[in-house]
Amino acid sequence: MKKILIVGFGDVAARLVKRYAGQAEFIGMIRRAERAAELRALGVTPYVGDLDAPATLKRLPRVDGVFHFAPPPSEGKTDPRTAHLLHALGRRKPGALVYVSTSGVYGDCGGNWVSETRKVAPVNGRAVRRVDAERRLRDWGETQRVKVSILRAPGIYAADRLPLERVRRGTPALVAGDDSYTNHIHADDLARLAWAALFRGRPQRLYHAVDAHPLKMGDWFDSCADAFDLPRPPRVRRAEAEQVLSEALLSFLRESRQLSNARTAHELRLKYRYPSSDDLLREIRQARGQMKLF
Repeated sequence: MKKILIVGFGDVAARLVKRYAGQAEFIGMIRRAERAAELRALGVTPYVGDLDAPATLKRLPRVDGVFHFAPPPSEGKTDPRTAHLLHALGRRKPGALVYVSTSGVYGDCGGNWVSETRKVAPVNGRAVRRVDAERRLRDWGETQRVKVSILRAPGIYAADRLPLERVRRGTPALVAGDDSYTNHIHADDLARLAWAALFRGRPQRLYHAVDAHPLKMGDWFDSCADAFDLPRPPRVRRAEAEQVLSEALLSFLRESRQLSNARTAHELRLKYRYPSSDDLLREIRQARGQMKLF
């Protein structure tokens, strides 16, 4: 049975382990020893290590594959965490590594359709650090002859990962003419894409981990509101939004793109459980309707 190391053990990692239990021996890297029992309950062997402390990585086990789900630091222009991981893996190279990056590496594309061949143009610090991580990983994979697959993921959603608090607060969305396109992937499908990439991905290859149905951001909020019988958010012009919304929210609204998943569908050959975000919201509406009957 293959040994798989998961670096950055969060929600997507837990979904992946539950989905593919019995198909591999999983080792999960955690920063705090208190989480060891949580991983063992999932059938995962815990490894206490900190990407910010390279000395804790010296005892990394030899594995067949690696899922790198850990984010870069919150500051700076580089990702030393990825550099530390690659240095540690250099002594015991895996056969394949999958990294989950962000679609933010493209910056604003004016709402146009985007393929993986488009040049990156990161605007915010998060995306700049992700670009650094991607370049390190692809260069390392090339020189070390390790197959590296990079999944550029957008907004990750699930039944427990919906923007309901934003909707309940009545935070404004943009009017249709000013609105930005946003892309989505269900957390379960992201886990399944990561698994497919580990075995089917091509060396040093970029993939869009997205469904095939981009949405205007305001339409996404409206759909979530409708699924839970909540009032739809008010709509404002972009100039007004610049005055009333936080800088964090504005950073998303300033970037608009529609990601193509044609390469992903062709090469990774995965049938999505949720081909669009509305498929999950439809499930939620049906479940809520059944609850009201009782």
